Amino acid sequence: MRHPISLTAALLGSLALTACSQPQNSAEVQRAIKSVNVIDESNLSDIMLTVGDPKEAVAYFQKTAAENPDRIDILRGLAKSHVRAGQPTQAVAVWDKILAHPEANMDDRVSLADALIRANEWPRAEAELNKIPPTHETFERYRLEAMVADSKKNWKKADSFYEIAAGLTTKPAGVLNNWGFSKLSRKEYGAAEKLFAQALTYDPGMFTAKNNLVMSRGAQRKYDLPVIDMTQTERAELLYTMGLTAVKQGDVTVGKGLLQNAIDTHPQHFEAAVRSLAALEG
Repeated sequence: MRHPISLTAALLGSLALTACSQPQNSAEVQRAIKSVNVIDESNLSDIMLTVGDPKEAVAYFQKTAAENPDRIDILRGLAKSHVRAGQPTQAVAVWDKILAHPEANMDDRVSLADALIRANEWPRAEAELNKIPPTHETFERYRLEAMVADSKKNWKKADSFYEIAAGLTTKPAGVLNNWGFSKLSRKEYGAAEKLFAQALTYDPGMFTAKNNLVMSRGAQRKYDLPVIDMTQTERAELLYTMGLTAVKQGDVTVGKGLLQNAIDTHPQHFEAAVRSLAALEG
């Protein structure tokens, strides 16, 4: 982290010396200094949008946007930081402002649709997606299209969009997990199991997909854990999920055994499993 700061200081020092020796070029020097500042701002913006505290990022972009109201990159940073901070309604307001900017593009409209879905404004999200031409084929666009189709229980369209989205990214684990959950909600348990297993081939550490996989297997009365990478704690939690699924299926004795197994497996006290087992035995 020290190198960019040193480089900036060196550049500014060099520019200052040039300004002393060539006063007639002061306007040019100021433009050069501004260019260096823009580079620094870009680096800081990237940090704020990735590893920075979400609320601090919002404050940073709000201040910077107030000072540079016409900078669309800063407005995009503000909208994205609102999403990171769990403030989708505020993000929608900023994306609306961005779309009125002359440099706005279709990716901005996709981002607006994403914020609208997060704010639970599904009809308007669908309306925004309908404004995007078919030629704008991106992973994010089709991921959102699939979610909207899912919300309307338009399963055929949802499946088509999920498939397109999965083919447009090198990291499809998340969208495959969502697709699997859609199948799970339709009670298509075998298809759901396959999608969760496929998601784990791309991201073996995704616990949500592991948990969903166990639920889909339990719904088919497959009460053995799948052969996947898991820690001891994860194994206990997955046994707990399978135990509850068994109870839901009416297989109470099997469920009790799985819950006891979860308690015995967990490296620490597993309060949730203990309470569930006590309730079943009480």
